[in-house]
Amino acid sequence: MPGAAGEGSAQRPIIVIVGATGTGKSELSLDLAQALGERDVPTEIVNADAMQLYRGMDVGTAKVPVAGRRGIPHHLLDVLDPREEASVADYQVLARRAIEEIEGRGAVPILVGGSGLYVSSVIQDFRFPVTDPEVRARLEAELAEAGPGRLHARLAARDAGAAQAIGPHNGRRLVRALEVIELTGEPFGSGLPEDRAGWRASVIIALDAPRPELVIRLGDRVRGMWAAGLLDEVARLVPAGLGVTAWRAIGYAQAIGQLEAQLTEAEAIEDTIALTRRYARRQVSWFRRYAGAHWLDYDDPDLRETALGLAIGKN
Repeated sequence: MPGAAGEGSAQRPIIVIVGATGTGKSELSLDLAQALGERDVPTEIVNADAMQLYRGMDVGTAKVPVAGRRGIPHHLLDVLDPREEASVADYQVLARRAIEEIEGRGAVPILVGGSGLYVSSVIQDFRFPVTDPEVRARLEAELAEAGPGRLHARLAARDAGAAQAIGPHNGRRLVRALEVIELTGEPFGSGLPEDRAGWRASVIIALDAPRPELVIRLGDRVRGMWAAGLLDEVARLVPAGLGVTAWRAIGYAQAIGQLEAQLTEAEAIEDTIALTRRYARRQVSWFRRYAGAHWLDYDDPDLRETALGLAIGKN
């Protein structure tokens, strides 16, 4: 990727930065964009964190504020009202369009985020099966009545890979997986990104952290969210209403519980830490399936230079 970005930029690989919550993906994306800019290679960042799509959900999602974006254009932040439901299929269309427009301007897209299915929907050949409102309604009614555990057990019996990737708590995705299986008679397959061909050539940089260090970082991160005003943020959001996705977001659900006096602050924080740790484990499991990903230590003093070498094809 020499010199100036001009004609032929569309053939350059997409740079993808993934990893578990708390490994510094946003900061690396900014560092890398800045380093490429210093080499006359303009870049723009595309968000791949499902919760950062929502306006007003800032503290609890660790969204980089406008003042901290170093003048680098960012896309797909604050594009949904919290009352709306995020859709991977819709996101795929928006993200791919943003990437094509970035390339059309002669810039390099950096896709960054920890929502595995959202990342995969962009960089891999994901085609979303049709849906059936009656089947969906029946499964959602079962979810509301019995909770996600029963749906997860059924999915595990039919598609163990998808059940492991989705986990036992994500009711919305469990419903979708079972709906697809019922309509197609085939495995959902969303838990197997390594089996899917690529949409475009990509350089995937995955940030890694030793588990004991990540546990400490996640605890500090959650406590920092409360110290930074998560409770006030949630109190401002609730009166306007929250959709199912936003309402159940890790941290937000617990803050709502605290506001409604169902949890003490200590309980809300500890519940959030526990759920965040589980989520981080699922993220690592998902991204480990990406063939060809370059795993880098999150605290390597040479991280920026190593990532830059990968981005320009020198490693």
